[in-house]
Amino acid sequence: MTFDDLKERDTTQWALRERVKELVCLYGIAKVVEKPGRPLDEVADSIAALLPPAWQHPDIATGRITIDERRFCSNPFTEGPFRQAAGIVVSGSKRGEVEVFYIEERPEFDEGPFLKEERSLINEIARQVGLVIERRQAESEKERLQEQLRRADRLATIGKLAAGVAHELNEPLGAILGYAQLTLREFGIPDQMGRNLEKIVKASLHAREVIRKLLLFSRQMPSEQRAIQINDVVTDSLYLLESRCIKSGVKIALRLSKNLPEVSADPGQIQQVILNLAVNAIQAMPAGGILRVITESADDHIRLIVEDTGVGMEPETLRQVFNPFFTTKEVGQGTGLGLSVVHGIITTHGGTIHVDSLPGSGTRFEVLLPSKSQSREVR
Repeated sequence: MTFDDLKERDTTQWALRERVKELVCLYGIAKVVEKPGRPLDEVADSIAALLPPAWQHPDIATGRITIDERRFCSNPFTEGPFRQAAGIVVSGSKRGEVEVFYIEERPEFDEGPFLKEERSLINEIARQVGLVIERRQAESEKERLQEQLRRADRLATIGKLAAGVAHELNEPLGAILGYAQLTLREFGIPDQMGRNLEKIVKASLHAREVIRKLLLFSRQMPSEQRAIQINDVVTDSLYLLESRCIKSGVKIALRLSKNLPEVSADPGQIQQVILNLAVNAIQAMPAGGILRVITESADDHIRLIVEDTGVGMEPETLRQVFNPFFTTKEVGQGTGLGLSVVHGIITTHGGTIHVDSLPGSGTRFEVLLPSKSQSREVR
């Protein structure tokens, strides 16, 4: 066997070893990503560990994967002077990159000290990581949509139940309230009996308000929409709360933009939204604070912001804040319907409501309502 034959054999064997290393790397990646439900960070860590052995000089190679500024490195890792990289692209946007470093100098090949085949390999690894991110995003979106469907089903069931209960209670409650009020008009009733009757009337009015909220929540009350100026409704609503704010040590800070377009809405329901949000804000500031109410134009919408400097909400509370019958108040202090009714009113008006809150940093509710030209008819 000639020297050239030996050289060709060695070259072939070397090339074969390199291809085997690349295939082992890709097989390892396939095994990592095939496990369902594995966290993305764990997948990226595992793939980063597979990088150095796949390159021509694994003894001086280190690997790193960056996803959305989070870094996952081989162990040990050193950022060497010689680098080969490929971008991780997801849905047309770069989300990170795959990098391999040599920490020492080696002879020049196709791409510095790196091989042409290693360029193909690192591109394929970056593509595989991008596919993993896409799948995780699709799984997350699927879970979110399924939760929305479950919540919608729960709301529909509760709505039907609420409407039925409300209608059943309205008639006997009306009779109790009517007879109590008639009896109060009688002459000569003892003082104690009068006071008891007044308590009955007060309790009946409170119960009637709860029923009204139930009917609103279940969409059983008709909406009477007309063109309104949101600033007028805000001013009228907060006027009703001035004395309560003074008593609670809460200062009202208004920033109402001028010349806002009208919105097509039921003024009574929008007032209920503002009052509910404002009362919740006041209750969240037991030691006093600032209640800010802001209106402004936002493209084809009107933005209404109600924020406080109160106690804020924990993440778990924040996730459930619009759920019907959810309340953090003590028994007898709240029905858990206020914010779910607010959500229902805004939704039926074609708008959206969003809440941000941090414990100890207050809460901010942001309502978007379509301006009159964009408003849709409530069905």
